Amino acid sequence: MRIPLPAAFLRVPLAHRAYHDRNQRRPENSPGAVKAAIVAGYGIEIDLQLSSDGVAMVFHDEALDRLTDAAGLVRDHTATSLSQIRLRDSDDGIPTLPEILALIAGQVPLLIELKDQTDSMAETDGRLEAATAAALAGYPGPVAVMSFNPHAVANMARLAPQIARGLTTSAYDPTDWAPLSPQTCDRLRAIPDYDRTLSSFISHEAADLTRPRVAELKSQGAAILCWTIRSRAAEVKAREIAQNITFETYSAAFPA
Repeated sequence: MRIPLPAAFLRVPLAHRAYHDRNQRRPENSPGAVKAAIVAGYGIEIDLQLSSDGVAMVFHDEALDRLTDAAGLVRDHTATSLSQIRLRDSDDGIPTLPEILALIAGQVPLLIELKDQTDSMAETDGRLEAATAAALAGYPGPVAVMSFNPHAVANMARLAPQIARGLTTSAYDPTDWAPLSPQTCDRLRAIPDYDRTLSSFISHEAADLTRPRVAELKSQGAAILCWTIRSRAAEVKAREIAQNITFETYSAAFPA
């Protein structure tokens, strides 16, 4: 069953990796950035990786070194260990999805991206999807899930059929997507899995919004979101096609 994207996702801009600003000691995907988004009234987009003991962690990268002083991969650490690793320019540790859900508690829309766990957009082992579905059981607020990996989205359709889901999509320039093969990029560029995954929206690369496939999906009723907007001028241009934006590095405008 295709679940429509809740209307709340079209009313307020979505803060990319929450409303982050390291100069204000609220790095991306941190509890501090989540709290700032709630205060500002923005929706929130976050990313999930999986701990070694099967907990959905709110963190963008596979590796720890860009955002923390630790080394190694997220998947090689337990949730308890990860929670004790400080995010740079913050007093926050790496949060779990249940912790962030408790913090938001339905106050603003929450868009959750499941990061590809295969490095090849291949079939997953389903562990991150299962952890996500378990955490979301009974969550009271507007929430939706998405992934670049269509297999992950298909798994969410099976594990949490009541939650709206979509595909994160791109122009898939092979030079930007290594180690994905050019053949995989060619396939995903056409967004062939929209119906198979029973998606109700896409979040598409902003620079590629004029792609005919985006217009085709919009004409068929798909909600069109986009990533990532970094200026008012880019926002105005994106909204000519997209119904909402994911933004960072500035304060996005609220639709009239």
